Amino acid sequence: MGERYLQLSLEERCTIARLREAGQSRRQIAAALDRPPSTISRELKRNSGTKVGYKPGYADQQARARRWSGSRLERDEALRDEVFACLAAGWSPEQVAGRLARQAGRPVISHETIYRFIYAQIRRTKDYGWRRYLPRAKSKRGRRPRRGGSSVRLIPGRVPLAQRGRAERSTPGHWEADLMLFAAYGQVVLAAHERSSRLTLVSRPRNKAAAPIAEQLVRWLEPLPGPMRTTISFDNGSEFARHQHLHRIGTQTYFCDTHSPWQKGGVENAIGRLRRYLPRKTNLDAITPDQLVDAARAYNNTPRKCLDFQTPAEAFQSHLLHFKCESTSPLSRG
Repeated sequence: MGERYLQLSLEERCTIARLREAGQSRRQIAAALDRPPSTISRELKRNSGTKVGYKPGYADQQARARRWSGSRLERDEALRDEVFACLAAGWSPEQVAGRLARQAGRPVISHETIYRFIYAQIRRTKDYGWRRYLPRAKSKRGRRPRRGGSSVRLIPGRVPLAQRGRAERSTPGHWEADLMLFAAYGQVVLAAHERSSRLTLVSRPRNKAAAPIAEQLVRWLEPLPGPMRTTISFDNGSEFARHQHLHRIGTQTYFCDTHSPWQKGGVENAIGRLRRYLPRKTNLDAITPDQLVDAARAYNNTPRKCLDFQTPAEAFQSHLLHFKCESTSPLSRG
């Protein structure tokens, strides 16, 4: 059985500096710390500066730097290629780490390692292009403040979200909808988000008028089984004023409190993720319908931690199969 070496702590290095300054020999210092004299000699030889002598903080930094062998992603080229292929596809570091662990049956790399590697590259190279590997392309972590709101007086038959009652995310059939706005005036994308599976549908309406918005939502929801289109929630934008059109397909409509978009946080989060493919400065006139479909497909085929690293498409399909099986079973017909 080989020998086991314990690294000196910062506290021990402070003691070495204090006793050395007091004129103690290396053997006396070793005895005070209950360490071999060779450990003290090696420490003073390796971690003393030519100008500053032996300083505990400097010595601790030198020892840590000597032990560091580089980032995992710098040392493992195959893993780095796999991780960055997933990041380039729009996955977040957490999704990459979770999916790799799911496939391997064990942890492969942590999302913090991926974040630290990217932020280190930004600091080292001053190349802010590295931030494009992150879902929201931010060079610093944190949330940006959001403002907005609309008058509730423009929405007839508005029912507050509080009257919906508790709708668990584990129960499918509850949707949220909102508009993605862009720099060019009048350009919008409608997004509808299913809260349980996180599936998100997108379409570019002709304009922000309430009628085409309601028509598009009906086209999306009407073909689904009844339990898969129970409710849908909106903010208080006037573009959702024709929400009552959804009542004829059995979908109940609810509205957030004023200035409270967080109450429909699922679609807000989805829009934030879709910004990777459709930044605010995008000119939608230059985007084809196929490109818009591709953006939604990329989002819906990205694994999510909240789904145990299934994709939204996989989770939504399992809900559909469940309801189809229930509707064709002898018990349900009886």
